[in-house]
Amino acid sequence: MKKIVYASFFLFSYLATHAQKDFQGMAVYESKTSTSDFKSRFEGNKDISPEMQKMIEERVKKMFEKTFILHFDKSASIYKEEEKLDAPTAQGGGGMRMMFNSVTGGGTYYKNVKTKSYTVDKEFMGKSFLIKDSLPKLEWKMEAETKVIGGYTCFKATAVKPVSVSDFRNFRPKKEADKKEADGTKTEEKKEDKDKTETKTNFMDGFEMPKEITITAWYTPDIPVNQGPDNYWGLPGLILEVNDGKTTILCSKIVLNPKEKADIKAPSSGKEVTQKEYDDIVIRKMEEMSEMNGNGRGGFQMRINR
Repeated sequence: MKKIVYASFFLFSYLATHAQKDFQGMAVYESKTSTSDFKSRFEGNKDISPEMQKMIEERVKKMFEKTFILHFDKSASIYKEEEKLDAPTAQGGGGMRMMFNSVTGGGTYYKNVKTKSYTVDKEFMGKSFLIKDSLPKLEWKMEAETKVIGGYTCFKATAVKPVSVSDFRNFRPKKEADKKEADGTKTEEKKEDKDKTETKTNFMDGFEMPKEITITAWYTPDIPVNQGPDNYWGLPGLILEVNDGKTTILCSKIVLNPKEKADIKAPSSGKEVTQKEYDDIVIRKMEEMSEMNGNGRGGFQMRINR
């Protein structure tokens, strides 16, 4: 009798381990970034016709509305934009879209919660990069509030997150006092007190990159994996929704144990760099482009707090 009990125990353990090893899930996420700040920059500009303003707004909106697929198992995941055939655009539109794609997203984002590391391949200015670094550790504050997403009961969690300066979705409008400083209307005394860690370029006037942003996430313990979209992780359940004040990433579909298993592995092509090294490359290139386009006169400005 004891032999039968032991045999049953080992069989159950084997099956449980085997099932856990083979477990996979797939989630579809819709990402939308508010473009109202960009819209306000064109209002009242006599140099831009209403037709041109509308076209720019539509293009920017389309660039910040994307669909992503997350494939995950118990320890790792890959997050990638769904491939779509773009409709033909007017001359110059393709280049503008490529530029925004290079600074607002990447190719395949691989996360491993066991090793607490991530790898993502990116294309920037015609060059391939492979970013390898440690996963950002967020100090999640668990909330009691709940809501249902796609039939799953989700719990709220919040955290303060340092921003990636190479991700232009993080731009926020400057405060009125800062705009005056950018226009040269502040006194010399206040200019001398300006933070020396600020970097100014003439790329996007009226916007700045904050040092940190507040994240609100909704996760479901019904799917007990330490995963989520983009670089979000660290909660006791799959993250189904994330909002950072400007961008909302919302899960629209979940398939557990799909018939076709995904190959969950890290990308491997591109020049290997850390996240900081890649950020520095992007900012340096933007500064060079700013100098080439008017040397700060009549152009745009962006401010990055580093």
